[in-house]
This record gives sequence, structure tokens and C-alpha cells, in this order.
Amino acid sequence: MFDSTHRIFGLDLMRAIAITLVLFGHCVWIFPLTDGIFHQLMVLSGFLGVEVFFVLSGFLIGKIIYQLYIKKDFRLHSVFYFLKRRWFRTLPNYFLILTVNIAIGYAFHYDLSYVWKYYFFIQNAVTPMTPFFTESWSLSVEEYAYIVLPFTLLALGSVAKPRNKARFFLYSVILLIIVFFLNKIYYQSTTTNVNLNQWNMSLKAVVLYRLDSIFIGVLCSWLYYNFTALWQKCRYLFFVIGIFLFLFQFVAIGYFKLFIETHPVFWNVLYLPLVSVMVACFLPFLSEWKSEASGIRKPIVWISVLSYSIYLLHYGVILHVMKNYIRYDASNPLELYPFLITYIALTLLLSYLLYRFYEKPLMDLRDKS
Repeated sequence: MFDSTHRIFGLDLMRAIAITLVLFGHCVWIFPLTDGIFHQLMVLSGFLGVEVFFVLSGFLIGKIIYQLYIKKDFRLHSVFYFLKRRWFRTLPNYFLILTVNIAIGYAFHYDLSYVWKYYFFIQNAVTPMTPFFTESWSLSVEEYAYIVLPFTLLALGSVAKPRNKARFFLYSVILLIIVFFLNKIYYQSTTTNVNLNQWNMSLKAVVLYRLDSIFIGVLCSWLYYNFTALWQKCRYLFFVIGIFLFLFQFVAIGYFKLFIETHPVFWNVLYLPLVSVMVACFLPFLSEWKSEASGIRKPIVWISVLSYSIYLLHYGVILHVMKNYIRYDASNPLELYPFLITYIALTLLLSYLLYRFYEKPLMDLRDKS
């Protein structure tokens, strides 16, 4: 069912790790609330999983757009061709699960006066989003990136008339990264946030401040095509750098007490770009891991293929409904772990069904058109 012929195992592994981290992160709502290290690991894993998705998505769409930009006469029809293929991939699943979330909201008597924003991905474009279908915040970031990148190339190219398109692509991507990095500086100069909860809502999950994470991945795609030998030769070095950056951001920050209350500039301006650079450092190694013959290949590819369906279903639909209809004592392992196992099994089953009978047929239709 899952065609592995043209898949890159390292990127499948990256995607599988990302969705596993997100799934593990949302299990924080299943376990008892504590201040222990296990609770903190769950919170951090969910955050890290989304950041991995951002950079990986930027890398993949960057490769597609770069090839379109270099090899063809890049005009409006090129942009629409790219968007049609991306939207066939992302929008049907999103709108279906959004509709399911709305139905659940009606059943639970939620205020849904604002849900129209979700159909246009403006629920968190410039302001914190409402507490509904909360995992959709990252999908808004991705959708805006799909639009901003090609239309920026189109607009700048119509003015500058580039002779060296590869170099112009690079300059355009760097410009976009700078613009959205400057947005963080603006946020820092105008905000008074002093805790991580506000940071999570008003900076980390707002499109206006996050598109540079995608574009760092796009920058990696340019390096992949223009410095192929260096990309391959230095993949282990970058992997080690990525490990050190990971240890700094998830271990040393706590050790040196670089907390948002005392170091807001670091958190508001530098932290998220550093996480993106850290994730990007793993791309050379993983993108060159073309295939895998061992028994881990099939489950990794399976989870990777289902990752979008898992992301859409696992929290707002499955966990939300289970928490409302199934009562359990989180302090009792005999009740906690059966609930957890049921949650994971149900997530995988429903995600497979969504992929098999809805997502894949639409992808097949896209490939035939």
C-alpha cells in the first residue's frame, strides 16, 4: 500500500519522529499533572515535534519550488500549479477534520461564533488563536508559507528581472527570513510577556512571527541543490552540531537558568530560530539516508505516511472526545494505562482509515490530473 520506491528513509524517519513527539506531547493531558521531569519531557516533545515538521516541510516545498523556479518560466501559472498540488495534499483532510471538530463543538455546547476564521487560516495569523482545534495553529503557518514564498519570488522577479535565478532564489529566501526575524524583534519591543504561557500563545503560535522556521528549511533546499558535495561531505559534522545545539536548547538553558522571566530577548528573538537551525543541522545526514533494509523500515514509513492524518485526529477529535466520555483515575495505573493504550490504538486505526479511504484517493486523483 505504501510505495517506498521514491521515498527517502531518513526523511520518513524525521517525519515519524516528529509525529511521535507530538503524540507523546499531548499525552500530558492523560497523565497526572506534576512538576516532574517526565511531565516536562512531554511538554517539550510536543513543541519539538512541530518545529521538526516546520523545517522538514520547508525543505520539501523548497525543493519543489526551486525546481519550478529554475527549470521553467516561473509565472503565475507556475505558482497555481504548485498551490494546486499542495492544497490537494493539505486542504481536504483539514476541512474534513475541521468540520468534525465543529460537530464536536456543537455537541459540547461550545461558542463557535469564531470558527469561520479557521476556513481561511486567519485564526492565528496576527493574534493568538481561540481555544478551538488548537493544533491547527501550525497548519496556518504552513499554508501561509506556501503562499508567501512563491508570490514573493514572482513579485521580486517581476521587478528585478534576475539573470542568475539560483542566486536570486537564495536572496529572496534570506530576505523572507530576515523579515520574519525582524517581526520577533518588533514583538520583543512591544510586549510585556513574562511567562511561557503567554509566549506560547502570542509568539510561538502566531503566523506573523513563525514563517522564518519554514524558510530556514527552504534555505536548506537551496544548499542541497547548490552545494551538493559539501552537503554530503559534511553531513556528519552538521549532525554533531545539531546534537550540541539540542543539548544547549533543552539542557543548558535550564542549567544556566536562561528563563523567559530573566532573559526575554533570548526567548522572544533568538530561541525559535535557534531551534529551527538545530533541526536543519540534521537534514544533511537524514536526507542522505536514502534507504533502509532492516525491519524498522516498514513501521517508520507507515507512521510517516499516516503522520498528517494522525496530527489532525489525535488531539482535538480523539483525545478530546475520550476525555469527555471516558472517566478514569489518572493516579491508578490499572485505569491510566488501558486509557492510554486505547487512545494510541484508536489514533492509529482512525488515522489509517482516514488515509486509506480519503487522503490517498484524493492524492491519486491529484497525480492523475
